[in-house]
Parts: sequence; C-alpha cells; structure tokens
Amino acid sequence: MGEAISDAQVVKVLRPFVRGCGPMLDALRESDPLGLLARARRRDGSSELDDVDPGLRDKLLNGLTSVKVPGTEAWAAMDAEERTRWWVNRVGRFTALLTSIPGLGGALADRLPVQDTLGAAAQGLLLCAISGEHGITEVGDRVRLIAWVLFERDVDPVLAAGEDAAHDASAEDSRTDELTEELTDAEREHGRLTVKAAARTLWRLGRSLLSIVDELEKRPRGRLVHRALGMLPVVGMAGDYLGERSGLKRVAKRARVWIDRESVSQ
Repeated sequence: MGEAISDAQVVKVLRPFVRGCGPMLDALRESDPLGLLARARRRDGSSELDDVDPGLRDKLLNGLTSVKVPGTEAWAAMDAEERTRWWVNRVGRFTALLTSIPGLGGALADRLPVQDTLGAAAQGLLLCAISGEHGITEVGDRVRLIAWVLFERDVDPVLAAGEDAAHDASAEDSRTDELTEELTDAEREHGRLTVKAAARTLWRLGRSLLSIVDELEKRPRGRLVHRALGMLPVVGMAGDYLGERSGLKRVAKRARVWIDRESVSQ
C-alpha cells in the first residue's frame, strides 16, 4: 500500500484541473452552439429566412430561442437549480457515455484506472459547472468543493487558494496550458469549441488525476447492481453508463450540501 496522499498533493493536481475546466465550461455556456441567437437576431434583410412568411418566420425564430440550451433567451431566464439539472441531465449523459466506453472490456477494463480517471474528470467538470451556476467562481473554492464531494476531504481554504508558501504559480500555469491546449487550438482554428476538442480535453483532464489515483476510488459511484453488470463483457458498457449517471446525480446532491454549508458559514 502506497503512502497517504496529502491535501497539498490533491490541491496541486486540482488547481490546474479546475482552471482547465473553466474555458471548456465558458465555451459551452456562453457560445451559441446551434446558432440560435444569431438566427433570431437576423430579422432584417440578411436572414436566410427572407422568403418565409413573416408570421411563420417569427414563430420559427421564437421557437429556436425558447430551446433551453446555453446562449438562448430561455437559458438566460432559468434559475440556478434549473441550470444545475440541465448540466446533470444533458452534459451528464454525454460525459457518462464517454466514461462508460472502457466498460466494453468488462472486468479487464475495470482493473485499469481509465474509467476512474475519466469518471472523476466528468464529475469534476460537472461540479465546476454547478458551482458556476451558484456564483462560485474562485479556483480555490472549486478545489475545496471537488475535494469534499469526490474525495471526502475538507481542504484548508488558504491551501486551496494557492496562497501557501510552497505554491508554484509558474508550474501551475504551465500545467493548465497543457490541459487546455486542444481548446486553444480549436478556438484558433474554428473560432469555437469542437466536440473533438472537448472529448480530448476531458481525456487530458482525466489523465491529470492519475497522480492521485488512489483518491479516485472514493468518488460517488452507481449502485451495486450497476457495478455487477459492469463486470460483464459487452453489456458492461450499459452497467457502467448507468453507474456513472447514478454517480453524477449523487455528486450533484453532495455539491448542494457543500454549497448550502458554505452559504451559512459566510
């Protein structure tokens, strides 16, 4: 059995992780992924819907902006709890599917840290999204949230904020750049976040957690039946998918406990 992992080691890994999640979430939240707002705003002669009856065109455009995705009027009108449910149910399905793919190998894949690293990365990404919807934007606060929800650790706020004497800001900046390289390249080339860049970034974020792999075993997981199903070849993917979805819901519940606790203490 290896040496115990210290809070300082966890913080060293989680700070660049959290900073790496930030640009990805900002792109997902603030972008106009389906061009909905752009279409709705082009109500002048430049719209590709010029030949459509004005009444029908307005109904179509109003329908587009009523879709509850980031960048629409409907999204802007949602409260924090509604947006949290969106992150869990929509983004959660996507990340849970990616995380469950190693389950195709059954028990063999479960012996490797692939699923734990991807699963923890997905859960950490979700926690950063949820915290953002509740106005929690500081890296240190998000580090404390992830450490508490996933690893059952109460990390000292000074340590989490990178204000201790041993903190290496230069190394952290360099590590963050490595984690977000795909996002930077995609933005430079396409002007937006691509699915390919998002998937690769999630993988990089997962790999960044390998140095604290023993901690990943503590993260919220699915029920016993999901784990049993996940041990079987081929159908193990279904079990792992359901398990990751269940784990994400538990993560969201634990996040709310921490957020409520912090709100009371402030």
